[in-house]
This record gives sequence, C-alpha cells and structure tokens, in this order.
Amino acid sequence: MVTYNEDSPEIIFLCKKDKRLAKLISTIGPLQYEIPDDPYEFLIHEIIEQMLSKKAGNQIFKRLVTLCNGKIHPLAISKLTDEQIKSIGTANSKVLFIRCVTNAVIEKSLDFTELEKMNDVDVFNKLTSFKGIGKWTANMYLMFVLNRLNILPTNDAAFIQSYKWLYKTNDISENSIRKKCNKWHPYSSIASRYLYQALDTGLTKEEFHLYK
Repeated sequence: MVTYNEDSPEIIFLCKKDKRLAKLISTIGPLQYEIPDDPYEFLIHEIIEQMLSKKAGNQIFKRLVTLCNGKIHPLAISKLTDEQIKSIGTANSKVLFIRCVTNAVIEKSLDFTELEKMNDVDVFNKLTSFKGIGKWTANMYLMFVLNRLNILPTNDAAFIQSYKWLYKTNDISENSIRKKCNKWHPYSSIASRYLYQALDTGLTKEEFHLYK
C-alpha cells in the first residue's frame, strides 16, 4: 500500500505550489492506493476500457475473466477464438489489440520486467509500438503499474472532468493543461490521483470553492 499524507514531502511541495490543489488535498486527506500486481491483466483491462465508461469496461472485463476460468493469463487468452472474445462485447479492433499484446508477451517482445528498468519516455515508446496501446493506455500503465510520479494524463476523460471542476475552466487543450499543471512537476501523478479521487468520491458534483 502506497500512502501520502500531510507530512509527505511530495504533498507539502504540491500544496505550496498550487492553492486549489492544496484545498482539494485538505478536503480528501491522505492518499492511499495499491499497485496492480499483474501488468498483463492491467493492459488487457485498459484495452477493453478504451473509449468506454469505467462501468461498461469493467463489465466486459469480468466476462473475459469468466471465459478464462477466473484468471486473465496470456496462455488462457491465446486459447480463445476470436468469436469467443467478441461474444463478451468487444469490438473487432479490440480483439486484434488483445491478440497483439498477448502474442507479444508470449513471444517476450513485451517484457514487463524490462519495462521496470526503463525511463518514462522509453517505456512510453516501447508500449506504444504495439498495436492497440496508445498514449492513454501507456500513460495509465506508467502511472498505475510502474507508479511513476510525474505522469500527466492530459487525454484521460476522468482527469479532464475533474480538472475542469477544480480550475473552473473549459479550456482543456493539452497545451493549456500542461501549462496550468506544470507547477506539479515532478509529482504530477500524485496530483492527478487527487483529481481522480475528487471524481470518485463525488466531490465534483458540487461547485468547488477555494475559500469556503
């Protein structure tokens, strides 16, 4: 379990740099999260969830788990037919993406242990070299599996929704977000996790007030 609280150097830094984020951190309190222990399963889940709501993605993923007799594994996936994978509600393109990633893992051209040794840019470039893994999926992997601390998910719908709420803006261009959030460097991932928490806990349903 990874934990950040008001005494953590990272939280102290972020609170000094961004008063709106500081208010959000104060409201939410300590940040705690676990790191996924199966990178392959995480990637398959993210591929399924691409362009879908979290709820819909989770439902389809659970069906895939059932097809694999309770455990997502490259060999289990490789034994499924395309029709079986499509039967759970996945698009044809995602069947191809799942196949590509699965084959890469089996053939060891995608080695999760090697990714741990790479810097953020190299991990990003390696992951996005595989069909079906784009910018969004690579950033999610960097943040949630490798626990890299300076990832800014500028193209993630949940992040953007919370960002608009926190900063009272409709300007969500990548350049604008990066300029606004540059102050979070080198802890963009931690700040982003707080924005996710704001959405998950329902805080974004009410207007944000800095001084209330």
